[in-house]
Amino acid sequence: MRDLRFTDWVFVVAAAAVVVAGGLALFSPSPPGSATHSTHQRAADLVPAAHGDGLSDNESGYRLEQVTTPGTRGDAVPVAFRVIGPDGLPRTGFRENQTKQLHLFAVRDDMHVFRHVHPALVGDEWHTALDLPDGGAYRMFVEFVPHDTANPRHPVVLGVPFSVPGDTTLVPVPAPGAEAVTSGGFTVTRVDEPVTPTALRPQRLRFAVRAPDGEPVRALDPHLGAYGHMTGFHTVLLSATHLHPLEPLGVPLTGGELSFQAVFAERGEHRLFLEFSHGGSTHTAAVTVEVV
Repeated sequence: MRDLRFTDWVFVVAAAAVVVAGGLALFSPSPPGSATHSTHQRAADLVPAAHGDGLSDNESGYRLEQVTTPGTRGDAVPVAFRVIGPDGLPRTGFRENQTKQLHLFAVRDDMHVFRHVHPALVGDEWHTALDLPDGGAYRMFVEFVPHDTANPRHPVVLGVPFSVPGDTTLVPVPAPGAEAVTSGGFTVTRVDEPVTPTALRPQRLRFAVRAPDGEPVRALDPHLGAYGHMTGFHTVLLSATHLHPLEPLGVPLTGGELSFQAVFAERGEHRLFLEFSHGGSTHTAAVTVEVV
């Protein structure tokens, strides 16, 4: 695992804050009152959008208040929290963001465990459960788009750390590479250019999906209002990056490819998790990219 002294962490986090702040100044928000961001836009029509990175439990006046924090391993570990708004009151509804009001991600710091679930509202609390097969240090991210936002393509992302006690089998983060194989035998390959993404610049990342027999997958099931969902995490800072799907539903996939708009706020290695559905089952593929 990475071995950073406290002073090193202070420098890294401070530098990341400067980079994120600079990145926000580069992006033009959508006009007030715009609809939730569409997955049916062409890459040329997209306005670069900044996102919260989940390194804090506070952003834009919103705060994550933990109620039940994961503290053990298991296949259904309960999680509960509130989202407190700028007025100090719990928020119980948000705009739809890829068909869901709220997304929750959990990732272990070695990127070996990734979970993406959608909590349900119970009173003023959001509840869900996580499959956590192993111990270790984790971070939980909550992503949502407030109803009163001036930029619907800029989700609020709040994050908090948590730890699962017990023996932990740590796995090195795979080196940057173009190919990943899912548990279902599908192969996902990065085919975009340039090979190395650049920080603070909008770019299109392309991924070819092939079936276990090696043939391109030309038809996928809808998944969260698109053909795929992708989220990335910096492998050292654990900051989150959301990538926007570009292919509209109902259009055949050219060469079995999916593409996403990405704006990375920080340089360094990012682990990208692609989720897609085929034959009624959801598959996840992960690739590591180096951002310069």
